[in-house]
Amino acid sequence: MSGYLSRPSESRPPHASRARLPLLRLALALAFASGTLGAQTGPDTNYTFSRVMITARDGVKLNTVFFVPKHATGPLPILFVRTPYGVPGPNFPVSKAYAELHEDGYIFAMQDIRGKYESEGTFVMQRPPRPIDAGGGRAIDESTDAYDSIDWLTKHIPNNNGRVGMMGVSYPGWTAAMGMLDPHPALKAVSPQASPSDMWIGDDFHHNGAFRLSYGFEYAYMVENAKGGSQFEFEDYDTYSWYLKLGALGNIQKNYLKDKHLPTWDDFQQHPNYDAFWQRQAMKPYLTRVTVPTLNVAGWWDQEDFYGPVTIYRELEKHDAANRNFLVVGPWRHGGWRGGPGDKLGNIGFGAPTGEYFRKNIEAPFFAYYLKDKGTLKQPEATVFESGGGEGQWRTFSAWPPKEAVTKSLYFHANGELSFAPPTDAANANDAYVSDPAHPVPYRHRPIEPTYYPKGSGWYTWLLEDQRFVDDRADVLTYKTPVLDEDVVVAGDIAAKLFVSTTGQDADFVVKLIDVYPENYAPDFKLGGWELMVANDVMRARFRDSREYPTPLVPGQVTPVNIDLHTQSYRFRKGHRIMVQVQSSWFPIIDRNPQTWVANIFEAKDSDYQAETHRVWRTASAPSRVEIATVKP
Repeated sequence: MSGYLSRPSESRPPHASRARLPLLRLALALAFASGTLGAQTGPDTNYTFSRVMITARDGVKLNTVFFVPKHATGPLPILFVRTPYGVPGPNFPVSKAYAELHEDGYIFAMQDIRGKYESEGTFVMQRPPRPIDAGGGRAIDESTDAYDSIDWLTKHIPNNNGRVGMMGVSYPGWTAAMGMLDPHPALKAVSPQASPSDMWIGDDFHHNGAFRLSYGFEYAYMVENAKGGSQFEFEDYDTYSWYLKLGALGNIQKNYLKDKHLPTWDDFQQHPNYDAFWQRQAMKPYLTRVTVPTLNVAGWWDQEDFYGPVTIYRELEKHDAANRNFLVVGPWRHGGWRGGPGDKLGNIGFGAPTGEYFRKNIEAPFFAYYLKDKGTLKQPEATVFESGGGEGQWRTFSAWPPKEAVTKSLYFHANGELSFAPPTDAANANDAYVSDPAHPVPYRHRPIEPTYYPKGSGWYTWLLEDQRFVDDRADVLTYKTPVLDEDVVVAGDIAAKLFVSTTGQDADFVVKLIDVYPENYAPDFKLGGWELMVANDVMRARFRDSREYPTPLVPGQVTPVNIDLHTQSYRFRKGHRIMVQVQSSWFPIIDRNPQTWVANIFEAKDSDYQAETHRVWRTASAPSRVEIATVKP
């Protein structure tokens, strides 16, 4: 949920240091790393800067800044960002940060959400929307704060045309989506980008109930540490070692936080299941009343919030009678479309400047049409970048997932074979491995720096790392197709359908769909044999039947476990192979499963963590497989 759009300047008031400076610096680092922001020693000469305190309906004042173009020839619309990461000061380079939108002409407004930085009130992490029938007119949430702010902006900023658009990446994307729930009449277009949607099912803090340990702990500490928000100081450079030596999950509170209570960490400990706490935060139930044109944006390799924007799009689509709900997905990391050309991510190239294309040909025309009556909107329902083999192309569809897609299954077979043919093996056909919590599978190459390590971290591109680093582990099962004799084009949903058994009572199952490059890869010999993750996720098996009421596995009993691997647009090219890996730890991005039964893993003892044998079955009656939606090459 790292901040991206609200990039603060160095001219913050001195007392801002008590706020969350690491995230400020993170936002700046991302902006400069993207190549869109250069050094700037003074105000952007194209804009006039103003700062105001806008009073919300309950009397709380919200710190707001806005940049008005100096040479506008007529009334302009307002683009509005609401952020928990700190608004910029007068030296913010608007014309560089929003180059394509700057060319069209907008007033840019940014606001500290309540309880953050210069805004009054109490901050609540992802404050749940208020009940629709809340009485008295004083109930507040991010939607009412957006409404009250838009009302002030349109009435007090000179020469605005009475139309407002909201946008933002990550948490600011979420606040943009919140602004749509009960929108101000002036709100005419919204683009929630990389917005989380459900922090328990698939976004920052959990995936299918499996706790995202390193990210969850480090983020909570960074934004809620009473000392001013400094990053947690690890005793080991390799955080894999630190988290492993930590032992049981509860030792974080016992040995490190001690009497300090971080609100979000307390929430993690007290709400391990999908209870009312997480359900109130989830966006899905509230998306039935949105009437604003929406441009949803996601990145295929978003390391923080991929589930969210796709889910928001799908929920809005159920009620989109006016056909004004759009989806764009490109080959990006979290927020990667906001700056730079977008032609490469990590070591993987895409053969096209995808970020530039999005900003110029999709985002700018969207806002220009709805806020300025400029042009004719030609935005397709779904615009996705189809990657694969170091190349790619933009494709458009009338729906996502595409209605024409056909589901095919990649079945597991003996000797690590993967095939579109179903198994015919006897009843005892399975592959076994021992999962030992004392030796968990790392989720990326070691050493694993802290998530937001200021001198550089592999966090931002870990989803594209070569998976050969786990090929030789006995606790990772690998299945591969023969070399493909024609392209296989994925366009739509991907799901793993496993049949498993265990000697324990609980287990995690991680499934990765992988593109294996040819050993002699002519375009770039350094990518020879590269194993690129195309889709992946984890399921905590205790939640296989119910998210609210977990149940243990029965030792020795063959049990179906289904894992949503989300969605993709990807071309497995002729000459490549398709691979599937299955494992039961992914450390420390996912906390270790004790594999014995404990009601709340945060309360597990060190002795509860036990090695267990897991089996993945591949018989005619229990055909473990990965299902992919495909279209014709």
